[in-house]
Amino acid sequence: MLDKSPRPTVAVPNDLAAHWMPFTANRAFKKNPRLLAGAKGMHYITVDGRHIIDAAAGMWCSNAGHGRAEIATAIAKQAEALDYAPPFQFGIPQAFELASRIVDLAPEGLDHVFFCNSGSEAADTALKMALAYHQLNGQGSRTRLIGRVRGYHGVGFGGTSVGGIVNNRKLFGNLLTGTDHIPATYDREKQAFTKGEPEYGAHFADELENLVNLHGANTIAAVMVEPMAGSTGVIPAPKGYLKRLREITQKHGILLIFDEVITGYGRLGHAFAAERYGVTPDLLTFAKGVTNGAAPMGGVIVRDIIHDAFMSGPEHMVEFTHGYTYSAHPIACAAGLATLDIYRDEKLFEHAKALEPKFADAVMSLKGLPNVLDIRTVGLTAGIDLAALPDAVGKRGYQAMETAFHNNDLMLRIAGDTLALTPPLIVTEDQVGEIVDKVGKVIKAVA
Repeated sequence: MLDKSPRPTVAVPNDLAAHWMPFTANRAFKKNPRLLAGAKGMHYITVDGRHIIDAAAGMWCSNAGHGRAEIATAIAKQAEALDYAPPFQFGIPQAFELASRIVDLAPEGLDHVFFCNSGSEAADTALKMALAYHQLNGQGSRTRLIGRVRGYHGVGFGGTSVGGIVNNRKLFGNLLTGTDHIPATYDREKQAFTKGEPEYGAHFADELENLVNLHGANTIAAVMVEPMAGSTGVIPAPKGYLKRLREITQKHGILLIFDEVITGYGRLGHAFAAERYGVTPDLLTFAKGVTNGAAPMGGVIVRDIIHDAFMSGPEHMVEFTHGYTYSAHPIACAAGLATLDIYRDEKLFEHAKALEPKFADAVMSLKGLPNVLDIRTVGLTAGIDLAALPDAVGKRGYQAMETAFHNNDLMLRIAGDTLALTPPLIVTEDQVGEIVDKVGKVIKAVA
């Protein structure tokens, strides 16, 4: 029988039991919470008033920094004028404007935007588009989806299935059938302490030929990869790798999907990493930075040939039976338009590109500190591998995150025992120095 007696008033942070937190060590967190109350510029503000420098751009998303008045104003105006509109069979001007603005930033040939609400939804949307495209093209045997070991494409069943991070997969059974994986592009012995794209590793793309030989090209729908594998600990694509992957997919009629949820909107010094590498995929997913993290939004940018394959049959019929209640949500569109204005007006992509060499030099200065096994940098992103504790993989990384927050007024991200530095693109050279100095103290503290 349900207990209908009045509940006591919840006094935060005294009662943390009700909230089951995502991707969080819940029991450890609730013993020593990291609670945030505000944010401005490069800093978060804790519930006890401390200013924490953000070396993570929130979660790879607050590229223009926090508390941007332009975005807040746009959201407020939009909420007052039109809080919600159904995205099925109806539209809003802001969605069409934002789509056009995104297409203008994208590589030539990617001309259509399908909106959703997250990177996970974007990944599953792109995979469904690939499968449907081959069906419409008379190649219904192309149902196999290929990902990469250590890849991350969100938490939907499609993205998890092509993803290659073991702990994200192992609790969930068989996931989607008909998936396979090419190898990760990381070899510490040959790539350690690399600034930018490693010289070694383009040949990892050739492993796709082995899967073609194993399964048959006529069974493979698409290959999905991140230009930089971010969530697994910052693994940049080796020089020539993505171009080689493009050549192989085109040779065999396989669609190439770039997951740019992390790399999109300036993280690697360009609007999209595809531009940095001179490779145009068939579909490109985005999220995170498109709204500066101020409202949930994701999407897929699509080639004409894929989009146009759906535009057949009676005009009154739905062409693609897919979408979400909150696709192209008015508030998210308003946030996206204001965010793109900031990126343009403050030239933040150009700033990230110019700062990249100094950022890399600063982070590499941590080489030689206790337990540092490798450091990788690309764009305004770095991964620092620490040696695992003998009794617990990932524990040193967790201790580093706790020490950073509680003792050094620093927010960083971790992937096991890897520390990831991904500051907002507004970061200054002096702030880079501050972050690196704090990271050095953290590394020594957990030695």
